[in-house]
Amino acid sequence: MTNIISFVVVLGILIFIHEFGHFLLAKLLGVGVEKFSLGFGPKLLGKQIGMTEYRVSAIPLGGYVKLAGESPDAEIPEEYKGLSFSHKSVGRRILIVAAGPVFNLFLAILIFFSFFAVSGLPVLLPEIGAVQEGRPAEKVGLQPNDFIASINGEPAESWEDIATLIKESKGSRLRLEVYRGKKIIYLDVVPELIVSQNLFGEDVDRYVIGIIPSGRFETQNLNIFQAFGESLYRVWEITRLTYLSIVKMIQGKLSTKTLGGPIMIAQMAGHQAEAGVVNLIFFIAFLSIQLGLLNLLPIPVLDGGHLVFFFIEAVTRKPVSVKIREAAQRVGLLMLGLLMIYVIYNDIMRVLFE
Repeated sequence: MTNIISFVVVLGILIFIHEFGHFLLAKLLGVGVEKFSLGFGPKLLGKQIGMTEYRVSAIPLGGYVKLAGESPDAEIPEEYKGLSFSHKSVGRRILIVAAGPVFNLFLAILIFFSFFAVSGLPVLLPEIGAVQEGRPAEKVGLQPNDFIASINGEPAESWEDIATLIKESKGSRLRLEVYRGKKIIYLDVVPELIVSQNLFGEDVDRYVIGIIPSGRFETQNLNIFQAFGESLYRVWEITRLTYLSIVKMIQGKLSTKTLGGPIMIAQMAGHQAEAGVVNLIFFIAFLSIQLGLLNLLPIPVLDGGHLVFFFIEAVTRKPVSVKIREAAQRVGLLMLGLLMIYVIYNDIMRVLFE
């Protein structure tokens, strides 16, 4: 039950924010909105204000926006001709269509910013939890609970700093300043080159000294500018890894079995909800980025597909023909249908065999 409720809440928020982006930009840029619905399916409540019907529908899985004149051949009452989407400049249409995915990214930035501004940034301390047998760290005498203060004179304020400095060494000798209890000791260590797997399961060369973090965190307070910068960085990193994953799948270097659908999302949402509100909110931020990026893919029927048509129109100075758009949308629907079938199949196989 937790999975279902969490799934409805998460998906409802994400789709609503997406559609609200389209709605708000349409209003700001002089395009009429015929319907703005919270939820799908049969209408439960509704109120007409001007040309817009604001409604609450029975299926609480987000919402939708119906713009006046979305289709070039749509019939528009004479008094609303100036509000037709199809009759607006291509630049305005691009902004309205892009607003949905952009609002999903804005939501993620807002969530990260709120957390970092209020709670600060959790930093993994440069404290050793374990030393791997036979590795350079053991050979030079590093021990659990040792605290690495600097490497070659460069401050090590976090475990990430240690990893970066070891990587940048390219195997050259490093001088470590180590706090051991109340003592400060200096040790020289030469990283060794090993082959390990990255996030995508690919073999990569990596320099290591053979230490594992203790897992202790310290909260670093951030001002609003630092919090905003950290939020942008987090959204950029998730965006970069998402598109890199898509490229790896196309190249055949990442299995498509890693794709998940609604069942996987429901399970993950339930697990995050059980872990706490903060976990669920971060999960919403992560999925919001995924939804925004998915919609920007140049696939007909998605926002990215519409943007491709509008960019072509902007270059050629004439719209793509209705016949070509309709044919492309049929292909797009087929692609999305096949993708949905595949990810649901993946979900079922995970449930049955994992």
